[in-house]
Amino acid sequence: MADFSSFPITTRWPATRPDAIQLYSLPTPNGVKVSIALEELGLDYEPHLVSFGTNDQKSSEFLSLNPNGRIPAIIDPNGPEGKPIGLFESGAILIYLAEKTGKLFPASAAGRYETLAWVMFQMGGVGPMFGQFGHFYKFAADKVANNSYPMERYRDESKRLLSVLEARLEGRQWLMGDDYTIADISTFPWIDGARKFYGGDQVLDYASFPNVVAWVDRALQRPAVQKGMEIPKRD
Repeated sequence: MADFSSFPITTRWPATRPDAIQLYSLPTPNGVKVSIALEELGLDYEPHLVSFGTNDQKSSEFLSLNPNGRIPAIIDPNGPEGKPIGLFESGAILIYLAEKTGKLFPASAAGRYETLAWVMFQMGGVGPMFGQFGHFYKFAADKVANNSYPMERYRDESKRLLSVLEARLEGRQWLMGDDYTIADISTFPWIDGARKFYGGDQVLDYASFPNVVAWVDRALQRPAVQKGMEIPKRD
């Protein structure tokens, strides 16, 4: 049985199955990346809800695992050399899980590096830009009612990123062609989230990006995605 005594987060979210990967998350576009990957990989894990409503992510216990105070984070009791490892940042976790299992990565080294490039495209582009678009379009609309610049800036950059994805997906089922990878898992929840959580699909003109919409809808048909999108269960 794994020893989690060096992980203070487990005092707030005790592990009932300490031999399983411990997931600390919330079903947001960032959070579901990891739950989807865990479902796709068939790994045993125990989810713990980190509620933004009670600022769980700012608690000392959560910060002991992720000093940046953002979800998701994990503890793998069976990490390198058989020792527990704690990780944060969704992209880093996806890479770790893919390397741990040898899945959700193309077989070739060149394919793996290309996959990583698209993961970084999401981490540095799609996530931050779509997040800022959603903030100013939906959550802070009243604060910028007399200044359209913030929303327009992030709207236009989000649309530019959609055009990059649209071109990439021309003639491809997934971002890496026939291979469904962590690049897809990293990215499509943000595109889906912009229409689901922000109601921004018309403002972002999703109709002009049919390859992207078809790709997201394909991903949403996967049983592991359908399950992972709802984990952890909200209160």
